[in-house]
Amino acid sequence: VQLQASGGGLVEPGGSLRLSCAARGSIGEIHTMGWYRQAPGKQRELVARIRNDGDRWYSGTMGRRFTISRDNAQNTVFLQMNSLQPEDTAVYYCNADGTGQAYWGQGAQVTVSS
Repeated sequence: VQLQASGGGLVEPGGSLRLSCAARGSIGEIHTMGWYRQAPGKQRELVARIRNDGDRWYSGTMGRRFTISRDNAQNTVFLQMNSLQPEDTAVYYCNADGTGQAYWGQGAQVTVSS
């Protein structure tokens, strides 16, 4: 399974970004996809996950500003991020859980700064 993330960039505080992650390869084994992020000097943390059946889970209060969605036909997962703040600055990684294995994308840099 290969994951290709896109949509990162520089945005001002209060702005929005939408990340996309397309899965290729043995996608039939994938049951859950999600997004993690890693800020400078910090550990990677879970942002949100979504199962094949559409069930979603968000870390802490992220669900108030972030929305994870999935297009199963396109094997793509999205993360809509609104009201971004400087503390959201991080590399965002796409993740897919398959049969006994986790897959990772290359990461998308999100920088929130004025």
